[in-house]
Amino acid sequence: MRLFLKSDQRAINYSFFMLAVLLFLLAFIWNTPLEIWKGSRIIFTAPGNLITDYFKIANVGAAFMNGALMLFQALFVLKISKTKVNSMIVAAIFTIVGFSFFGKNLYNSTSIILGVYLYYRVSKIPFNWVPIALFGTALGPLVSVVSFGFSLPTITGLLLGNLVGMIAGFFMPILSQHFVKFHQGFSLYNIGFTAGMIGSFFMAIFQSFELKVTPVYLVSQGHNREMSLFLILLFSLIFFLGWWLNDFSLVGFSSLLKESGRGGSDYFSQFEKGVVLMNMSLLGLISTGYVLCIGGELNGPTIGGVFTVFGFGAVGKHIKNVIPILVGVFIVGYFSAHDVSSTAAILAALFGTTLAPISGYYGPIFGVLAGGIFIMFTTNSLAQLHAGMNLYNNGFAGGFVAAVMAPILDKLVSRPKEKNLK
Repeated sequence: MRLFLKSDQRAINYSFFMLAVLLFLLAFIWNTPLEIWKGSRIIFTAPGNLITDYFKIANVGAAFMNGALMLFQALFVLKISKTKVNSMIVAAIFTIVGFSFFGKNLYNSTSIILGVYLYYRVSKIPFNWVPIALFGTALGPLVSVVSFGFSLPTITGLLLGNLVGMIAGFFMPILSQHFVKFHQGFSLYNIGFTAGMIGSFFMAIFQSFELKVTPVYLVSQGHNREMSLFLILLFSLIFFLGWWLNDFSLVGFSSLLKESGRGGSDYFSQFEKGVVLMNMSLLGLISTGYVLCIGGELNGPTIGGVFTVFGFGAVGKHIKNVIPILVGVFIVGYFSAHDVSSTAAILAALFGTTLAPISGYYGPIFGVLAGGIFIMFTTNSLAQLHAGMNLYNNGFAGGFVAAVMAPILDKLVSRPKEKNLK
């Protein structure tokens, strides 16, 4: 049994399937089938731009049902593409699960995935299109805003919304390959930066035709008890699963902590699966603990942040390079005008860990500095460029911060190893 879980792709796919079933069943704990149905209709037809908490506009059960549907969709894409699960796929899937609680849904993600696939088919350039397609659903609100936010006739809105989604998806692979050079791999959310640029481009078009898109801030409260129980139990179970797979030891964990994370280290190919699962679960527990310790709310967006950090525990993040970022965001947030317990500030902390490679490569002091700069940068007017249509706004901001800090630190800090981008 242990050998099966360590090596077989079927075991990994089965685990994701079981998680989807769990989310599906949990939906009915919080709400009745009728409430879930009504809430799902709201989710599918809402513009969904930042920050739209599905707990707030619909209900908890509908949000969990949306998470199950999004996970089933991702598994379907893996199935038909015959893509093997690797570290990047793991990160993409858990990011999708996280954002299914705010902003992403089955409707607004499908056309973007189709757009990426279309480019793959017509370009005749071999590349793994699936991670780009899954991460590219960051632009889901772009589809929803065009479909439902401009008061267009229903059929016109649906056709234009999906056309825009396919166009955005089509150009996603081209631009993402280019923009990774901009931040030199020091921001792990490269698609977030790419999506920010695409969203800003479309926003400029909308403004030219006097089509207004207003960023929103809809967040819920009062779910800490049940959500903390859910997250802590889930991450604890995964930790003990990893510990069991690793023969009840931490062998190999210290080696993982030596990774800088630059360019998105593929932990599953470098280390035993048990070690990676322990790293992911610890990041999930730390992220959950951070939200609770500063008096924040475990709502749709913050749970999305927790799951994203957890997922990227397979790609570039570990407790050693993440904690300095959290510290930096907290310190600057605490001594400035920001409310560190607000959902916006918590998202800056959690998603600010996109800069974990700066901490891992240049050292924790510079990680703290990166976190401090990040919260100042991301909480200002950057989201107005795309009006919240890029759900990975913090990835957008992280790309700029990394692009500024990396060349400066490269001159100030001597690091003879790992000079080439992975």
